[in-house]
Amino acid sequence: MTDTPHHHSHGHGHDDTHVDWDEHAPVLERQAEIATPMYEQAADWLRTLLGGTEEHASGTVPVRRLWDVGSGPGVLTCLLARAFPEAEVVAIDPAPALLARVRDRAARLGLADRVHTHVAELPGELGGLGTADLIWTSRVLHHVGDQAAAVALLAGRLRPGGVLAVAEGGLPDRMLPRDIGIGRPGLQARMDAAQEEWFARMRADLPGHRETAEDWPAMLAAAGLHDTGSRSFLLDLPAPLTGDARDHVADRLARAAERYAELLDKEDRAVLARLTDPADEAAIAHRPDAFLLSAQTVHVGRAQ
Repeated sequence: MTDTPHHHSHGHGHDDTHVDWDEHAPVLERQAEIATPMYEQAADWLRTLLGGTEEHASGTVPVRRLWDVGSGPGVLTCLLARAFPEAEVVAIDPAPALLARVRDRAARLGLADRVHTHVAELPGELGGLGTADLIWTSRVLHHVGDQAAAVALLAGRLRPGGVLAVAEGGLPDRMLPRDIGIGRPGLQARMDAAQEEWFARMRADLPGHRETAEDWPAMLAAAGLHDTGSRSFLLDLPAPLTGDARDHVADRLARAAERYAELLDKEDRAVLARLTDPADEAAIAHRPDAFLLSAQTVHVGRAQ
């Protein structure tokens, strides 16, 4: 399942007036912290593209200003700040409560002098921010009705030679074997289908929704960027899961059970109830076969 709790991830696209961030922000933080090895790979790739290593192409410019659009609580904001140690980093999010967490995290990590915050909601509200050498946005643009227009808006804020990096798509998370010993085999595949239906309905209900083929490199090129391309990064946490990773999978299944209830049959709903009940011997809390395998694709384009 792609994380769309709002991800959500990390990119969360939300109505922040109806979210209890005291409850939800720690979930977002845990999710991003678990996925940090995957995003560190992505950051290394971006450093190469932007001249952060000796392998970069000639003519690139140093990253002096970086935006994290849809920053959430700032786990990836701070990761990017470490990857680009010369950059001023601006975390952009519509939820002031999450931006407060960005500032707290940056202070704990000794990054407060370079990490700043800005309250804004896409597709507008970016006025006064100027331009950037790198604009990063993760799992946010699929919550904007007109995705192509949002790409063009962000592309227009790049400095010459700057890069727009859009983390969207990849592969649905795998968490369980095909046959888990209860219910019909293939639960995860049916959950994937339910998630796709839920996602289509969510997008259709967005303000200003426009149907767009999700060819992200083509959208980047249409926005006037060149050197477009994509690369995927893997998170592989094998069974048996422990600690935060196990709790994360249990939470994901609980949210799926709530969100997709009407799209799953009675038997699958009953299996999900067992998987998320810590008192049940079949629950994720007790299973030795739960794992987490995920891939995130990052699409990039460079300004002239």
